Amino acid sequence: MPLQAGAHIVLSGIQLVLAGIGIGVLMAAPIGPVNVLVIQRTVAGGFWAGLAAGLGAVLGDGMLAAIAAFSIRAISDVMAAYSGVIQFVGGLLLIVFGLALLVTKPALTIPVGQKSRLQEHTGIIPQTFFLTVTNPGAILGMAAMIGGLGSLIGGLNTYLEALLLVVAVMGGSLLWWLGLSELIATIRHRLTESRLKLINRIAGGVLVAFGLILLLDGFIFR
Repeated sequence: MPLQAGAHIVLSGIQLVLAGIGIGVLMAAPIGPVNVLVIQRTVAGGFWAGLAAGLGAVLGDGMLAAIAAFSIRAISDVMAAYSGVIQFVGGLLLIVFGLALLVTKPALTIPVGQKSRLQEHTGIIPQTFFLTVTNPGAILGMAAMIGGLGSLIGGLNTYLEALLLVVAVMGGSLLWWLGLSELIATIRHRLTESRLKLINRIAGGVLVAFGLILLLDGFIFR
């Protein structure tokens, strides 16, 4: 007996949500600048500091997913037209973040056992948002994944389906940052000053390297 229309819609919606969550996790999970920042922030400031850094990436993933799902031409054209400038600024920002970590004396801004609030760390959200939307890999990856999903299911036929997919992608991204922040926050009490210094040096070096790659890609390989 064939599925009734209502049941088919519900089933399609569930599949779309699960696919979106999967895309969100896959976009967030690979080690990149935001993962490095979330780990470093969680080490220094605890769970809410790391989650705040992750929220910027969630919003960035949501914007990229919306552009791909809704085919928002105007925003897409602006990003394409100014891709070089955006990438240059993003690269410089990464280098600045990295150098700051390299020269700053490591310290726990929130002592172990002391709780903070999300509001105390919101300053990092615009920074990680910008890092996400200026990452060429994130832009191409999101477009490819949502485009591939659209081909498999025959396209996103309504604005509601597109919106559902975007929300699911953001949900998957949020799940990753919640898990990562909680994991690092759980073990941060074991960190000594020397280990903090090593984490800062590694994080700073990685961010500088990512920034240089973005700059070189913009100036040499184009």
